[in-house]
Amino acid sequence: MATKFEQGMVMVQACRDAGVKLFVVKQNRLNTTVQLVRKAIQQGRFGRIFMSTVNVFWTRPQSYYDAAKWRGRWDLDGGAFMNQASHYVDLLDWLVGPIDSVHAYTATLDRNIEAEDTGVLSARLRHGGLASINVTMLTYPQNLEGSITILGEKGTVKIGGTAVNKIDHWQFSEPHPDDELIKAASYDTGSVYGFGHPLYYDNVIKTLRGEAHAEVDGYEGLRSLEVLIAAYRSARDGQRVGLPLVF
Repeated sequence: MATKFEQGMVMVQACRDAGVKLFVVKQNRLNTTVQLVRKAIQQGRFGRIFMSTVNVFWTRPQSYYDAAKWRGRWDLDGGAFMNQASHYVDLLDWLVGPIDSVHAYTATLDRNIEAEDTGVLSARLRHGGLASINVTMLTYPQNLEGSITILGEKGTVKIGGTAVNKIDHWQFSEPHPDDELIKAASYDTGSVYGFGHPLYYDNVIKTLRGEAHAEVDGYEGLRSLEVLIAAYRSARDGQRVGLPLVF
């Protein structure tokens, strides 16, 4: 929603003062695959969640960055975390968060840009579990994986594919009717954006009509932005950064 937390706060406050809705696009939340995992977490099927891992192994050639002057700039874009992987940061926090603290490393290994093309983030979750996010735009020769794996006391799940579009592993100690929905939930896509956008905009329209509540409003958008800013602070200063941030 912004490249700086202060900018996001201004957006939320302006819309609140004006009495209008603020929507932030987080379409991956509405993927059928992700919705099934969210439901399993809410039902307590995992038991205690010990570890969660996100991988975003995509590729963005130099020509991608050269095609628009804003790409890869700190003030207008951010890097692999802020741009390409921001939806996955949101998924981690939304599914197994809130995040308590982060420690991150970023690097610009091969692209001629200001921001990072590669990064890793380790996180301690509020409930005590651990998590990590591994991101790179240098995967050869094409986008390989956009995934999240959740390892719990009574269940293990991995949503893979290039855009969390396939359930690669689904196993729990106790059976449930939702287990029959796994195959139908997976789908093929040639895009890293998945099929969540039509569902997202349907929610926007219904919310404006007063028929639903916003899936992702400005306050929800601030959560993942805060984690991203914490990651960049950690990488810059070489230390663990706790949440919520202190400004």
